[in-house]
Amino acid sequence: MSLSLSRTCLLALVATALVAQTPLNYPVTRKGEVVVDYHGTKVADPYRWLEDDRSAETTAWVEAQNQVTQAYLGQISEQKAIEARMTQLWNYEKFGTPSKHGKDYTYSHNSGLQNQAVIYLTNRLEEKGRVLFDPNALSKDGTVSLGGMRFSEDGAFVAYSLSKGGSDVSTWKVRNVATGADLPDAFPAGRLGVNAWAKDGSGFYYTDYPKVEAGKALTAVYKNQKLFFHKLGDPVKKDAVVYERPDQPDWGFGADVTDDGHWLIISQRQGTERKNRVFLKDLRKAGSPVVPLFDRYDGSYAILGNDGDTFYLHTDAGAPRHRIVAVDLKDPKPSAWKDLVPEGKGRDVLAAADLFGNTFAVTWKIDALNSVKLYDLRGRFLREIRPQGLGNLSGFNGRREDTETFYTFTSYNQPPTLYRYDLKTGTSTVFRQPKVDIKPAEYEVKEVFYPSKDGTKVPMFLAYRKGLKLDGTNPTLLYAYGGFNIAQSPNYSPVAQVWMEMGGVYAVACLRGGSEYGKTWWEAGKRETKQNVFDDFIAAAEWLIKEKYTSTPRLAIHGGSNGGLLVGACMTQRPDLFGACLPAVGVMDMLRYHTFTIGWMWKSDYMSSDTPEGFANLIKYSPLHNLKPGVKYPPTLVTTGDHDDRVVPAHSHKFIATLQADQAGSAPVLTRIETNAGHGAGKPTTKQIAERADQWAFLVKNLGMKLPAGFAQ
Repeated sequence: MSLSLSRTCLLALVATALVAQTPLNYPVTRKGEVVVDYHGTKVADPYRWLEDDRSAETTAWVEAQNQVTQAYLGQISEQKAIEARMTQLWNYEKFGTPSKHGKDYTYSHNSGLQNQAVIYLTNRLEEKGRVLFDPNALSKDGTVSLGGMRFSEDGAFVAYSLSKGGSDVSTWKVRNVATGADLPDAFPAGRLGVNAWAKDGSGFYYTDYPKVEAGKALTAVYKNQKLFFHKLGDPVKKDAVVYERPDQPDWGFGADVTDDGHWLIISQRQGTERKNRVFLKDLRKAGSPVVPLFDRYDGSYAILGNDGDTFYLHTDAGAPRHRIVAVDLKDPKPSAWKDLVPEGKGRDVLAAADLFGNTFAVTWKIDALNSVKLYDLRGRFLREIRPQGLGNLSGFNGRREDTETFYTFTSYNQPPTLYRYDLKTGTSTVFRQPKVDIKPAEYEVKEVFYPSKDGTKVPMFLAYRKGLKLDGTNPTLLYAYGGFNIAQSPNYSPVAQVWMEMGGVYAVACLRGGSEYGKTWWEAGKRETKQNVFDDFIAAAEWLIKEKYTSTPRLAIHGGSNGGLLVGACMTQRPDLFGACLPAVGVMDMLRYHTFTIGWMWKSDYMSSDTPEGFANLIKYSPLHNLKPGVKYPPTLVTTGDHDDRVVPAHSHKFIATLQADQAGSAPVLTRIETNAGHGAGKPTTKQIAERADQWAFLVKNLGMKLPAGFAQ
């Protein structure tokens, strides 16, 4: 039999097996009578009642959906082997990047399968030190997680937050680092964030929203943020408001204190727009006013540090690929700025910058890959740190007086190795290297470029076991995000390694909407141009098929949050193209996303249905509203958390209810709703492994995969 004939027969068998699946009996989902008039267009919203995530009816519906899903997944014999191998690979020591506070270092450590990382404190990095925080001791199921930490300048105190079930709502406390005891200072649960301590350690600056009614965290809308100062020992009700703008309820704030302690820097943002205003308050003068420094709202302004009245600024104002400039407070207008590290040219993007040891560490991104160059305070090039292979460099943080920093290198076949860099000698040494059961040489990792619908060249990373045959039969998982100025770069994951060990190709597309090529790349994938993102993703799938990496029956797509929206939009636009779909915690109802919690912030990327032009754009691709009865949709497993207060579970609930009602084919369309879980951050290791094993098992069944001999042995 010829190769082409064998391939044709195999694909035919896969397709036949999928079509032959027994139709499932989904729970009956009640339809309501809600109809909304959007600027003259009436849109039905029959599952509006599922937005009440704490009602008895919704709770019963969630339980019924989970029962059907678990019964389906429980019949997939390969699931246990997948979970066992995933658990084996997950079980390695994970070290976080050390940071120094006063005389001591802190770092995170997970022995392998701990649900939450433990925070250690040591004055010698060669020694393990003592435990400062162990969130694992706070709950039996590991669902209490440590969020933010902010240390005082001398390292004597740390403000820290705890959250339950991965919620964005947290509780902040203050701990005496030497004794390990918490101070009486405590804050009620909310979306509070500690920004910076006063240099003398007397207290800290924090932001908070007006408190919402208890139990309404998943439906409340958060606006009118304020910046406060808390003096240690004082009751919270005495905290002074440092800055607020009741005339601008959509404004949010961040704060920092300059290294010399002279200035409070207030950064104002609006939604997720990568623009901000900067205001200053002179801390040397009691009662000094807050005054604008950069008030044009025409770009991003990140102050790296200062020497007296000279401020060092990382900005994209007048430079879409970013630059570093020196600004004199006596004459801060743009025409007086002095370029220190000019804007990149061609494909180079000045993606990130930090100032430590009187040195600028600049991350340059070229085709979604990072390298780091060091410059002195005059912008003179010192040296370059290149990755050892096709992978991602990250880190390079520190303080002005530091003479060392830490950074990580990782790739799809390279677990993260942590390096220590000595500024004085210019040498890097391995600081922590995990022991993982992987042989990098057995895997191929490469970057390819493919044309999108409009001809735009888009980068994509591919990783798989060497010896792959380009015959169109390889199970392939295509992942992307495509939004909010977030770039994709190679990184190691035991989950991806399991997929490759199963014989799969792992593909990550760097779509427009990210920051891979600077501001213009991001702007080409948001608001009115959002369809470019979906076109880029569809084109990636078509390229993988055209180049015979895979074929439709063997191709799955996956994405979370904004990436969940991506999967939902693409499966409704091209249901014929994919063999399976895994949308996770996705933004599925684009007409109402802005009415929940902090969803309104995303209007800067999405637009909103409150305006005629916003509605006209969103209705074209909103996953929920583009499902149609009588269409054969691919096998789909939707995942969400019942405590997600960022992308509320109603998005996924309403989408799967509609999908189950509209599905014309026999392919399963299911939802897996994790209980006591949020958007993803802080999710216990046990829950992460269980969820991913279920997703991979779903793909095994629906892509017609057969696990290689000896898998998970």
